[in-house]
Amino acid sequence: MHRATFTKPDGRELILYGRKALSAAKVEAPSPFPDPLHGNPHLRWHPLLSEWITYAAYRQDRTFLPPPEYNPLAVTLDPTHPTELPAGDWDVAVFDNRFPSLTLRSKQPPELIVPSAPAFGKCEVVVFTQDARSALGALPLDHLELVLEVWADRTEKLGDVAGIDYVLPFENRGAEVGVTLHHPHGQIYAYPVVPPVPARMQQIALEYYEAHRSGVLQDLISKELNGPRMLYRGQHAVAFVPVCARYPYEVWVAPIAPVESFADLSGNQRADLACALKTVLLKFDGLWKRPLPYLMAWYQAPTDGKPHPESHLHAEFYPPYRTPEKLKYLAGTELAAGFFAMDALPEEKARELQQIQVSLDA
Repeated sequence: MHRATFTKPDGRELILYGRKALSAAKVEAPSPFPDPLHGNPHLRWHPLLSEWITYAAYRQDRTFLPPPEYNPLAVTLDPTHPTELPAGDWDVAVFDNRFPSLTLRSKQPPELIVPSAPAFGKCEVVVFTQDARSALGALPLDHLELVLEVWADRTEKLGDVAGIDYVLPFENRGAEVGVTLHHPHGQIYAYPVVPPVPARMQQIALEYYEAHRSGVLQDLISKELNGPRMLYRGQHAVAFVPVCARYPYEVWVAPIAPVESFADLSGNQRADLACALKTVLLKFDGLWKRPLPYLMAWYQAPTDGKPHPESHLHAEFYPPYRTPEKLKYLAGTELAAGFFAMDALPEEKARELQQIQVSLDA
């Protein structure tokens, strides 16, 4: 992996990554915005749920579904109309979100009837490729491996920042899940606390590890390996519809042997994880011969500097579709009670995905 770091005219950081050495001397970091953003997001405490909520009203001004000729994630062709990214021989780009929900510069929050705090953290955009017509699953395997390395690099760098306790890479794909820019990209959020969902996972994983001296996901994978829901089984990584899926086409991707974070992957694990990831993405798109919307979230250990043998790096995919014509909307039992109700069996949906033939050389 090769890397070069730049500063945009408005002060934001830009990092370019390549599979080959970069010609960094020829690169000038562009920005559509000449002046720094002076937004000041803040946190408010939810007393009934005992969790923080972040507020950043200026995010309503962010770019929303622009026409292709105004794609801010495209490479800058005309210096008088800069985008977020420069021309060059880079493969993956990471830059500070112009409209962050969390920022290292967050200052004094307002005084309220509930506790408030600065929305300390960092929000980054990860552009997977220069090709606006491509997709994460269309990338060659060595390019996907680079994406995994980028997530590792950013996890380490952000995790080293004092006050950052959790790093979450994710991708929203498709207007159905709220995407405002269609260029292939994801995001990384670095939080000042472990957020509620991964915090609950960590608590359960720790209790299980202390009782069994093995990981809860590790043991689940061992039971799924020869089962009817497996989509990809490699030497080092797997992809499967979990027996407990809460969404019709929910899929989990993970190394077989537990690792705490992206930074702990061996070269062989990373290569096989790229194969598992590409298999899932190609199956999704092959299911109905069109791009399948999804949320992809990667869970890893907290960045508190402590060992976490209970943690097991993995991705969870949440496509909202039941059928090509029908979305799964969260209803009263899911939103109000957090008690999911499924009208499709994981085994049925696994069989549909298993029937999709894919080529990893595509």
